[in-house]
Amino acid sequence: MKGIISINKIDTKNWLQLCFSEIATPLKRFDFITTWSRFSKTHLFNQNRVLTSVGVSFFSFLLINLPTANAYPIFAQQNYSNPREANGRIVCANCHLAQKPVEIEVPQSVLPDTVFEAVVKIPCDQQVKQVLGNGKKGQLNVGAVVILPEGFSLAPAERIPPELKEKVGNLYPQSYSDSQKNILVVGPVPGKLYSEMIFPLLSPDPAKDKKLSYLKYPIYFGGNRGRGQVYPDGSRSNNTVYSASANGKVSQIVPTGKKGGFEVYIDTANGEQVVEKIPPGPDLIVKTGQSVQSEQPLTNNPNVGGFGQQETEIVLQNPARIQGLIVFLGAIVSTQVFLVLKKKQFEKVQLAQMDLGN
Repeated sequence: MKGIISINKIDTKNWLQLCFSEIATPLKRFDFITTWSRFSKTHLFNQNRVLTSVGVSFFSFLLINLPTANAYPIFAQQNYSNPREANGRIVCANCHLAQKPVEIEVPQSVLPDTVFEAVVKIPCDQQVKQVLGNGKKGQLNVGAVVILPEGFSLAPAERIPPELKEKVGNLYPQSYSDSQKNILVVGPVPGKLYSEMIFPLLSPDPAKDKKLSYLKYPIYFGGNRGRGQVYPDGSRSNNTVYSASANGKVSQIVPTGKKGGFEVYIDTANGEQVVEKIPPGPDLIVKTGQSVQSEQPLTNNPNVGGFGQQETEIVLQNPARIQGLIVFLGAIVSTQVFLVLKKKQFEKVQLAQMDLGN
């Protein structure tokens, strides 16, 4: 598909519409509808009923087989009512343990009921590949969450100028929930295409909402690249380091499948045997017969990504203040001009008096 679509429970309906539009295009090329119409007339089939059944079956298959391992924004939406904790940390950091830099750029101030853009940057190495859920290597994905002040939201499509639409491209930010339109999430999307994202935003109008004021507001942004190291239930992913849980000696290393993965048997000093299960993905760095200490890494660290967050501010500017400032500055300039003219006039009068005196 041409667009990059972030799928969660909220946008399933829109996603189905997009899928149907993608499927309908090639069908039209082959004149499928005309051919099927002739066939149905011959065999007395109900064309609409059959097409509906085929469509429902196809979409059901897609929904069942959607790859959820990489859908990290969904994890936050399903487990946290608010993505920003009381201590200021964004919850993505609970699963993405490595730290990486991110950037966000917004205007210093914005007028009410105005469309503006926020630029977020998630730098990532385009040559690096991440470990996927099945242990194979794949392209590095990125995801982002932008927490706007109350009243701010994603700009409606009909309000976005054409030049801004071109900048946004095929990016589809979504609201964190139906009741939190000011919190936007996007991803996972390919890092090669979206290491820099443009969010089209709409400022609120305090004249219409009395709860809002013309003030300076904070904006919080969190961005990650790559998969996390911990799942929300506390279990480790295959994108992290696996360590020994006891002191001892590696007695045996047994492959667990064709796709990778190992069981490392460690004999302890008291005669017990500990089995460390390592999923496909990380590479072993220990050998049979090697002595290991508790918490000593048994694998390398396959993680090439990380998470970062930034905070910035934006001023919701009152137009009356700007108008007043312009009037004030105009008055100052006019006063200065009149003073200069008056001074020139006074100097001429003095010169005239001096001439009369002579």
